[in-house]
Amino acid sequence: MTTIHIIGILLTVGVLVAVSVLSGRKVKDAASFTTGGKSGSWMVCGAILGTLVGGQSTIGTAQLAFSYGLSAWWFTIGAALGALVLGLIYAGPLRRSGCSTLMEVVRQQYGRRAETVGSILFLIGIFISITSQLLSSSAMITSLFRTPVALSLAIGALLIATLVYVGGIKSAGAGGIVKLVLLYVSSIVAGVVVWKIGGGLVGINREIEEIYSTPLLATMNDIASAEEVHNRYDNIIARGALKDLGGCLSLTLGVVCTQTYAQAIWSAATTRKAQQGSLICAALIPLIGAACTLVGMYMRGHYVTAAEAGALEAAGESLPAGIGIIENSLQAFPTFILEHIPAWLGGIILGTLLINILGCGSGLVLGAATILTRDVYGNLNTLLRRKPRLSQLTQTRLSIVGLLAIGIVAAHFTQGSFINDLGFMSLGLRAAALLLPLSFALWIPGRFKARAITISMIVGTATMLAAGMLKLPSDPMYYGLAFSALVLLLRRP
Repeated sequence: MTTIHIIGILLTVGVLVAVSVLSGRKVKDAASFTTGGKSGSWMVCGAILGTLVGGQSTIGTAQLAFSYGLSAWWFTIGAALGALVLGLIYAGPLRRSGCSTLMEVVRQQYGRRAETVGSILFLIGIFISITSQLLSSSAMITSLFRTPVALSLAIGALLIATLVYVGGIKSAGAGGIVKLVLLYVSSIVAGVVVWKIGGGLVGINREIEEIYSTPLLATMNDIASAEEVHNRYDNIIARGALKDLGGCLSLTLGVVCTQTYAQAIWSAATTRKAQQGSLICAALIPLIGAACTLVGMYMRGHYVTAAEAGALEAAGESLPAGIGIIENSLQAFPTFILEHIPAWLGGIILGTLLINILGCGSGLVLGAATILTRDVYGNLNTLLRRKPRLSQLTQTRLSIVGLLAIGIVAAHFTQGSFINDLGFMSLGLRAAALLLPLSFALWIPGRFKARAITISMIVGTATMLAAGMLKLPSDPMYYGLAFSALVLLLRRP
């Protein structure tokens, strides 16, 4: 990385921080910190896109495409469908509910016990996403500055806290608009460059087939023939229809059940503005995923990981001519920018990617902190009949610090995972815990008793976690939602 790269990164990051600080000056109380209240459609779009399209959608998509090709696109397709469903189906009922958190919607219908249990279960899912954003930020910082992983995690957490601390949802939204422009320019540039130098999709696939002509490399990746290369990299359901489509469904339903995106809906000036902002997001997100997928596929045709290079060297085999080495597949996107884009433009793109990750992380942390403050701490204080010693705004900000500290530890122990798989699990857990209670509370109140709802949330979440750990066929979310619904059917009045 050159000095020009560093200047471009610092200038780009500085723009977003400046926007966040300026917009954060309008924050005077907890209500404006978490839900805003006067946002237009583009501000709503910025708030959603600024947290939905993060490290999982960019670096994670390129990482997955490095190993599985076109099927990596499902993450951003699912995210776009989630924004579509949120805007068309849920925006109106959520705003008419008069609540400021999703769990408040549940409490209105099913009581504080259901709200508290649901909040704790929901936080498991959202915390996984926070961890994946920390992993993404660490990968970026390590790639750019060669810092140790532990230090990179700490720096990423500090930057995330700074972005959300100075302005809450207003800074996430305003920053999201800036990021929207920068991210689209970056994606278009990366997509055009990779298409040109790779010779289009045909040329990229030919290079992937060529690199797997090395027998040991093919064996390490469970590829036995050229036909299997195409079955994996040209196949939109390369990991299996149930798994890939299930992951997409996890994203779609998980977006609906995520506090951060609901806060963007509540921050809108009108329901129409909320719907428009969601629909703009749904239209914009897939292009970003397509560009990141192409980058990951191109990198697979021209690079091997350090582990693969070491195995080839140990076997006495040399790398194919012109093949580079990256530390791991997480480095695919930043390495492409560093080595294939002019330095002045590459610095801006790298800064945009870093902003993308930090902005998403800040939105997720804000949502989790809001739930902790209002739905967990608040309920505990009510149940214990004690008056809180700290203001709600102070509690929210302290929660942000605590969540990031625990996230650093979790990220340290989950290195090596596919970031997108963590994302699928995270969004799926949110849906397993909250989709049915939320939907029933909005559209058919009074249909189920509070006890049945509480049990269904626990059973759905536990079943999904068990299915994931046992590696049962298809996506774990199917099992979670099925058992959650089964409990309600068996206990209906």
